[in-house]
Amino acid sequence: MSYPSEAMTMHNRYKERMAVALGFIEANLDKPLSLQAVASACHFSAFHFHRLFSAWMGETLNDYIARRRLERAINLLAYRREQSITDIVHELGFSSSANFARAVKAFSGFSPSAIREPDEEHKSKIGKLLSKYGKAFSPADLYPACTRSALTGELITRDITMHSNKVEIRQLAAQQVCTLRTPGGYEQQSIFDTWDRLIAWASAQGIAPAQQARYALCYDNPAVTPVDKCRYEAAVVINPAMEVNAPFSISTLPAGKYAVLRIKGSDEQLNNARLALYTEWFPASGFEPDHFPLLERYHNDVREDGFIDVEIHIKLKNLS
Repeated sequence: MSYPSEAMTMHNRYKERMAVALGFIEANLDKPLSLQAVASACHFSAFHFHRLFSAWMGETLNDYIARRRLERAINLLAYRREQSITDIVHELGFSSSANFARAVKAFSGFSPSAIREPDEEHKSKIGKLLSKYGKAFSPADLYPACTRSALTGELITRDITMHSNKVEIRQLAAQQVCTLRTPGGYEQQSIFDTWDRLIAWASAQGIAPAQQARYALCYDNPAVTPVDKCRYEAAVVINPAMEVNAPFSISTLPAGKYAVLRIKGSDEQLNNARLALYTEWFPASGFEPDHFPLLERYHNDVREDGFIDVEIHIKLKNLS
């Protein structure tokens, strides 16, 4: 007989092993990835893993790998403008520039040059993002991860200015957090509902709402990734000795050097700050983003105050 505590432990183990699989995929998108290789990385039988993965992620392993590889390609085209398209082709392991161009256009409806120069007039065709995932895509809408304006359809102001002295470089210690992933990606109501559950859980553990250090882990760019496929985890800092059970998970915000920018104001100002960090600050900084997802620390509740008070945190590594 399986008792509830045993079931929750098993659920957490599956989540942990699926997280290992996703991490292995992200670290090896430049290589051919077989079912056997991914299954072995997370210690699942290849015979069962493809069914488990499809049930967990809502798409097949091959579809997921192809989508993530091409999403990364589009983000590199947009935010690594100093990098040539040929270099991106090699970085992502495509066999040729022609194959890369065909794959990008089939996926997004736009050629690599149209993505890199969105102000030029380019004709698009319907790509997999629209036909398979229902995601309307325009190169002009490319911006960093987790922007709420993508959900409301608001236009992003293109007049972006940022001075480097607004960005702080901080050396941060590791922090243990309790996390809860949204079931609806970046859908706004799903995010709010997830936060309500996590805040209530932390309060029940004796962490008063005013004392909760709240972070969001924002893995994907909703200008490229379908909103319901975007990965968003709400997180609250906890004592390492605290017990955490499913559906909540334990994770660690790693120690390291971070670029930190605090924004108080509107969604549009936050969106513009994210974009400016990637397009203006990083090229002149001597750093590049590490592989850890973009973090946001929330200092207020936008639903109560009507404005945003957020610190953007991006983990850094020296420019290679």
